Amino acid sequence: MNPHPYDAVDISAPVSGIVVEEGRGALPFHLIHGESLVASAAWAAGEAGIDLLDQTVPWEVVVERGEPLVLHDPLCPMTPPDFLRRCAERAAVEDRVVVGVRPVTDTVKEVRPAEGGEAVGATVDRDALVAVCSPVVLPASLVADLLGEGGSLPSIDFVELVAELRRRYGAERVQLVEAPPQARRVASDDDLAVLAALTEPR
Repeated sequence: MNPHPYDAVDISAPVSGIVVEEGRGALPFHLIHGESLVASAAWAAGEAGIDLLDQTVPWEVVVERGEPLVLHDPLCPMTPPDFLRRCAERAAVEDRVVVGVRPVTDTVKEVRPAEGGEAVGATVDRDALVAVCSPVVLPASLVADLLGEGGSLPSIDFVELVAELRRRYGAERVQLVEAPPQARRVASDDDLAVLAALTEPR
């Protein structure tokens, strides 16, 4: 088997990270395998060698560090550390945004305007769709561009953030990378029960 193209990257190079719990309600504080989702996400980031920063750290401090910035979603609490690390390495090497995504497995329908409201239309080809999960990694150059001189993240919602990054910098600057099944995003306690059944305590 050929080595992964990023296996030779120096993983000791500094990388900043934030676990983005804001705007996600109380779900990040629910438990999986006895730990809160936010604690599980922080543990994975730490194991990946990411220097976690508090969300209250001023953006100018983040810019001054001159490092890639890993944004990790606590609603993807079981994302493996090695996947987080590889995404950070890839962002640094390619100077591109790297986004973890999962295939869409649910049936998706178009909704079109109709008399008296809306009507369900054709089924959308799932092969053309992905579900954004975690992480979203900004290379150092885009950290400076986005957050320098009073700037801020366009959104803390990862789907909206990725859409805006693609609009600003072009789709070719935003690399979508398939994440492992453990990285799936949860939106409810039912989702959380499924994720717990698919994973082992860490």
